[in-house]
Amino acid sequence: MKRMGMIFRAKANKALDRAEDPRETLDYSYQKQLELLQKVRRGVADVATSRKRLELQLNQLNNQSAKLEDQGKKALALGREDLAREALTRKAGLAQQIADLQQQHETLQTEENKLTLAAQRLQAKVDAFRTRKETIKATYTAAQAQTRIGEAFSGISEEMGDVGMAIQRAEDKTAQLQARAGAIDELLASGALDDPTGTSKDDLTAELDRIAGNADVEFELERMKAELAGGPAAQRQAIEGGGTGAAADERQDQRQESPKFDKQ
Repeated sequence: MKRMGMIFRAKANKALDRAEDPRETLDYSYQKQLELLQKVRRGVADVATSRKRLELQLNQLNNQSAKLEDQGKKALALGREDLAREALTRKAGLAQQIADLQQQHETLQTEENKLTLAAQRLQAKVDAFRTRKETIKATYTAAQAQTRIGEAFSGISEEMGDVGMAIQRAEDKTAQLQARAGAIDELLASGALDDPTGTSKDDLTAELDRIAGNADVEFELERMKAELAGGPAAQRQAIEGGGTGAAADERQDQRQESPKFDKQ
């Protein structure tokens, strides 16, 4: 079970590592720091609000204390010493409350100063982290683009690898078809394969056709020369004599050689 658990954690860690984008992680960390900074600022605002409330209470108590002292003086001037004593007694009670509130006010003031300083330090850290975050993101993006360009040039990227494989398959199929076409042409030329359409010929037949074609060309050439040189009489003589010169000899040789090839 321990081994299975370790394998599962290793697989999960590898999958998470592939899925993790450092830029997204940095943005998430920056967001969390902003939330923490916001909480500290709210704490500073709450402490400042409490301090301000205590200041209002202190002002009210100080006003009451001053009023009681004034009433005591008036009562003593009127000969009412009992009223003056009562006013002074109430003033003494307010003095104790004022002392307690002043102590709480000093505590809140100290706490507010600490939170304000912490908020300022945290703000400086957040700003520095943001600058560092943007630098890392830009560097990571540039490195990622450079890596993709290098992989594309080297042909090891997934997209370029698929393209390279497709080109290789196309080249292999083209070479195979060319080899097959060449082999079929050779077999047809050698007579090993029969052409049902009758359009292909073996080497011997093709050579005989070429010689016959050349003889016809020479005959027509001699005829045209005779026409140009001697007019209609020479043309009739050339036609009746079957041509003169090399063309006639070549045609006579072909008539003598043709039975041999037919016999073979």
